[in-house]
Amino acid sequence: MSDRESLRRLLLERSVQRGDFVLASGRQSSYYIDCRRTTMSGEGMVLIGRMGLAAIQDVEWRPEAVGGLTMGADPVAYAIAAASYGRGRRIDAFSVRKREKQHGTGRLIEGNLQSGDAVVVVEDVITTGDSAAQAVAAVRQAGGRVLGVLAVVDREEGGKRALEEQGHQVIALTTAAELGLGEA
Repeated sequence: MSDRESLRRLLLERSVQRGDFVLASGRQSSYYIDCRRTTMSGEGMVLIGRMGLAAIQDVEWRPEAVGGLTMGADPVAYAIAAASYGRGRRIDAFSVRKREKQHGTGRLIEGNLQSGDAVVVVEDVITTGDSAAQAVAAVRQAGGRVLGVLAVVDREEGGKRALEEQGHQVIALTTAAELGLGEA
């Protein structure tokens, strides 16, 4: 079984739930993808790390770091960073907080992001693209250069298009259609 097929199987087994759901966007949906149940599993981390790194290399992005809005993006970023180790080009990870820390350093971005770094913003599931756009804005405010956005799953509900209209190339490891999921 290929990594792509294994990831789809794992998402369907662990992450896809059917029923009546209200998404973070406020939209109603007949299914919910709790991607963390896959991205936080050992098998999921290995698959997403390998596939994410390969996707980044396929589009010839050369980031110093990957990261996105906590908490959905965190395991995706960590998996890709770990997969890059020993593969010729080290990629570090960072997390974007939902709001600045009110103590200590008061940082909005934690981890490995320096001003001037080329980065890929990662996301577990893209629906509207708002979480990725929020992470892009934080990275730019910190002086980072966004090469593009990588998602584990694109729900195909306009988020990819919205991000592309903002000038970002978007790649997804799989889509709702590839998982056999209908529209919301």
